[in-house]
Amino acid sequence: MKVAIASDHGGITIRKEVISLLNDMKIDYVDLGCDCETSVDYPDYAVPVSEMVVNGEADRGILICGTGIGMSIAANKVKGIRCALVHDTFSAKATRQHNDTNVLAMGERAIGPGLAREIAEVWLRTEFEGGRHANRIGKISLFEDAHIKR
Repeated sequence: MKVAIASDHGGITIRKEVISLLNDMKIDYVDLGCDCETSVDYPDYAVPVSEMVVNGEADRGILICGTGIGMSIAANKVKGIRCALVHDTFSAKATRQHNDTNVLAMGERAIGPGLAREIAEVWLRTEFEGGRHANRIGKISLFEDAHIKR
């Protein structure tokens, strides 16, 4: 597995914690920044991570900002991305099992580094269940194909 990861200025601490987890799990990753505390625009980080995932350069993506909301909105504008904003381990597991999410968003101001690490680990270890859920994902893809023009 290869993971693309990025944060804006509001998510640097959690990004570093998740990178430590990726190293511990021996998961290959690409860190797309940022490393500054001055204000940056979250779409400048969410879109490149999401494009790496849809282009097959990464299997999954992880995005962190202050709340996770902006990152998740921006990521979900990229055709083929199913990004979930998650702040608990139950949702991290469910969003992989039922929604086959390929990008995880978290908010540093909403959760601490320890919980972020737990969420990321559960999300990375959980597989998609398929079955009835695959039909639902298929419907989302059909809708996306019919309504999104690139």
